[in-house]
Amino acid sequence: MSTISAADVNKLRQMTGAGMMDCKKALTEAEGDFEKAIEILRKKGQKVSASRSDRDAKEGSVFVKTSSDNKEAVLIALNCETDFVGKNEEFQTLGKQIVETAFNKKPATKEALLNEKIGDLSINDKIVELVGKIGEKIEVSEYIHMKGEAIVPYIHAGSKLGVLVSLKGVNGKDVTEAGKDVGMQIAAMNPVAVDESQVDKSVIEKEMEIAKAQILAEGKPENMVEKIAQGKLNKFFKESTLLPQAFVKDNSKSVAQYLDSVSKGLTVAEFKRVSIG
Repeated sequence: MSTISAADVNKLRQMTGAGMMDCKKALTEAEGDFEKAIEILRKKGQKVSASRSDRDAKEGSVFVKTSSDNKEAVLIALNCETDFVGKNEEFQTLGKQIVETAFNKKPATKEALLNEKIGDLSINDKIVELVGKIGEKIEVSEYIHMKGEAIVPYIHAGSKLGVLVSLKGVNGKDVTEAGKDVGMQIAAMNPVAVDESQVDKSVIEKEMEIAKAQILAEGKPENMVEKIAQGKLNKFFKESTLLPQAFVKDNSKSVAQYLDSVSKGLTVAEFKRVSIG
């Protein structure tokens, strides 16, 4: 069996980023063959990944990249098990590499993103490799690609919550500040849709069902139930959809009124809110 020198161990460590003891064990098992040692380290990562697959990954960070003209943006959420790992430099570097790759390649789905490459390895393999080093479950939980007249990102709560806001009716103006204000609104209030026209039919049916049950339980006449329930539904739309909500920075106006005051006709086309944990 070949002797494994400290220089060899260090060389493998520089090549893979794995720990000294893991590198020494891998080189010993591979009898000094670096390619085999790298394969051993990757298999270790796969074993660790499999053993952690049922764990909760409720920590991590969101990462965002926006085009220079603000017409396109990508957001990903990279999850792990502990806040300590979420702040780890290698974890943060991987998150930045993934969002950069997502922005450049624009894959159609999260699954397609995981098959894109960073260097010689797929993103999936890069994650497995880091799982082997760190010993925690790591996963891409969200991938969003958005295009529009003006896309404004908003990152909140130590990078644990991210929002992308697509504004329309921009008319060539710089609407970054308004977009961030709306992003903060979405982060704080978690609206279900832009306005009532974008609320899923099943949500409306559920809200009406709950409202009617409450009204009947209060002993209201049956011939009044439909009218009162509609009033409750309208209140739900006002409180739970974005544009009619009271603007958090100035409760005297709605979000729609705030945007219109920034620039006539300015409004929200769509938004996405991603929260970790």
